[in-house]
Amino acid sequence: MTAVRLKNRLPAFPRLLGMELTATELDRVAATLEVREEVTNGTGAIHGGALMAFADTLGAIGTIINLPDGMQTTTLESKTNFIAPALIGMVLTGEATPMHKGRTTMIWQTRITRADGRLVAVVTQTQLIMPAAPKKD
Repeated sequence: MTAVRLKNRLPAFPRLLGMELTATELDRVAATLEVREEVTNGTGAIHGGALMAFADTLGAIGTIINLPDGMQTTTLESKTNFIAPALIGMVLTGEATPMHKGRTTMIWQTRITRADGRLVAVVTQTQLIMPAAPKKD
């Protein structure tokens, strides 16, 4: 799926965050996110949960575009290292790449950087691959 097609299908929460997909490839998913007041922690810096949600969405998209037919995914585990602050007005770039693409799990690492190149966070997540739930009529 292309970034344009996925952008129109992002769930409500990533849209609320303000995510803008820029790349959706089998081995790379990227997006930008502007730090706005609504996603800060009260000190003018982005909230850690917003960073985690940003990265979680990218890793999930990476898994989704690699899923076999009839399968779905959910996040099984996620670990975040917070490295530097990102302040209101900064535009962040997140880039997720696979560390492992297996039959039952995929592991994605997302690096989130500021426009000046400074690393803000690194998130490693494990996505469980399972049969898709039957569709309700």
